[in-house]
Amino acid sequence: MTAPGYSDDKTAVLARLKKIEGQVRGVKKMVEDDRYCIDVLQQISAVTRALQGVALHLLDEHLSHCVVEAVKAGGSEKDLKLQEASEAIARLVKS
Repeated sequence: MTAPGYSDDKTAVLARLKKIEGQVRGVKKMVEDDRYCIDVLQQISAVTRALQGVALHLLDEHLSHCVVEAVKAGGSEKDLKLQEASEAIARLVKS
C-alpha cells in the first residue's frame, strides 16, 4: 500500500489536530462553567474553521499525490480517485 499524500507532513497535521483537540476540551469546559452562549459559539466557530483548514490541507495533498498518480496510471483507478475527490469536495462544500 502506498503512503498517504500527507505522509511528508504527518507531524504537522497531527500537531494541528492536537491543538484542535485542546480547543474542543476548552469548549467543553466553557459549557461546564456556564459561560455566555455567544462566547461558546464563537469558540465552536473557531474549532470548525480549524477542522476545515485541516480538511482542505488533506484534500489538497490527496489531489496532488493520490489523484495525480492515479491519473498518470489511467484506467479504473483514475476514475475511482477522481470520483472520491469529487465526493470529498461535495462533502466539504456541504459542511
